[in-house]
Amino acid sequence: MEVKPDIRYIKDLEDVLYDKAWLQKQENFEAYYMYRDIKREKELRYDVTVIPFRMFGEEFPKTKGHYHPKQYGEVYTVLEGRAFYLLQKKDFSDVFVVEAEKGDFVIVPPEYGHITINPGKKDLKMANWVSPDFESEYGEIEKKNGASYFYTTNGWVKNTNYKNIPDIRIEKGSKEKPKILL
Repeated sequence: MEVKPDIRYIKDLEDVLYDKAWLQKQENFEAYYMYRDIKREKELRYDVTVIPFRMFGEEFPKTKGHYHPKQYGEVYTVLEGRAFYLLQKKDFSDVFVVEAEKGDFVIVPPEYGHITINPGKKDLKMANWVSPDFESEYGEIEKKNGASYFYTTNGWVKNTNYKNIPDIRIEKGSKEKPKILL
């Protein structure tokens, strides 16, 4: 069975991009690919996402980003490349980045929003396990024109649409398989 990807185009990211001037000059190219529901196991859905390396103006390539409702978390593993997972608590009391490389696991807790960034010079391929009942909540991130920080050629830049957000802290991904997958 061949799984066809859902394709997120650059114009789909218009509300969450840092470099809006760059975007206005672009054709509507394919930004990343989401292969959903590849398999199911233990009441979880397995997906794969591919983020090609192609700069978005001054910003590194990324996903649109979404929040998790209080009953659902998500587990990611990097299959190829490097990833920055920017996580922010819904009340903005916590903001951090997990730097992950091939083989690392990252857990996104319930009530956190997250965006995945490809900071490398190669394509990023990652897999995730999530409940098949989970639905991404995009509204808050779109309303604020992106996550609390953007990762750009000048490093981390605060999104001025957020007030009183904490300084970003950096964590490392883990090679230890989360117990949920055992």
